[in-house]
Amino acid sequence: MNEQDYNNFRITVPSEYKNYFSHFYFAENNTEDTLTKTLLPTFQTMLIFCFGANASLTTRQNTTIEVEKCLAFGPIKQAFDYSLPINTKILIANFKGDAFYRFFGNSSLPDNLPTNPNEFFEENCFTNLWYELIKIDSAAEQVNRILEFCKPYLRRQNDTARLLTEYESGTLNPIKSIAGATNQTERNIQLHQKKHFGYSVKEINRYKRFIKAVELIQNIAEDSKKLDWFEIVTECNYYDQSQLVHDFKHFIHLSPTQFLKFQQDICGSKTE
Repeated sequence: MNEQDYNNFRITVPSEYKNYFSHFYFAENNTEDTLTKTLLPTFQTMLIFCFGANASLTTRQNTTIEVEKCLAFGPIKQAFDYSLPINTKILIANFKGDAFYRFFGNSSLPDNLPTNPNEFFEENCFTNLWYELIKIDSAAEQVNRILEFCKPYLRRQNDTARLLTEYESGTLNPIKSIAGATNQTERNIQLHQKKHFGYSVKEINRYKRFIKAVELIQNIAEDSKKLDWFEIVTECNYYDQSQLVHDFKHFIHLSPTQFLKFQQDICGSKTE
């Protein structure tokens, strides 16, 4: 098997869509075997289009779902494996922040399980879109068609959601600060966060700390430098190395050293 025949890349979106999508991800398997890769958690909801034989997704709970044409999945809070059969392609739209809510009117899917996106609309519009996309050879042109399709459905962002999105202070509690600024209760802001984004502030802060550690490990590995775990613990604001290990096992079911060993089979989460 020649892994060079596995082709994958990210596609940036035009500036007018930057508040809705972080990027699109394309992958195709031109090898002679089914390929399985691991995708790091992103805390984003994805819309997946599959072309060719059915791709499959396997969660950390060993639940496997086939992707026949299109599927909505997320927010992705833990790593999962995806398998591409021979001559199969996938194109994934990665929704940003509360964009999935603004598009579908729902922040997340029931029990975060993959769902046919047609269920959110009265007509089989996503199946119809899939039949359009399969006739387009270029992944970039497919992305353009998806963006054109989405444009009429994208709602204006709620004011509270905008404040949560734009909040940048690393020392103050965003829930408490925004509640005070908008004369709302903290509980109301918490419910708003969960409804529009599909996760709590505590969850996303833990994830950001973990991703910072992942990127730091990857950068050190790319520079062929020796890893100093104490440096990573300190830089990423962990209490100690055991807490670092705990987060890695929570998000990807691997220790940091195992992640370093197998990272060639893991798709990163850096966004454009």
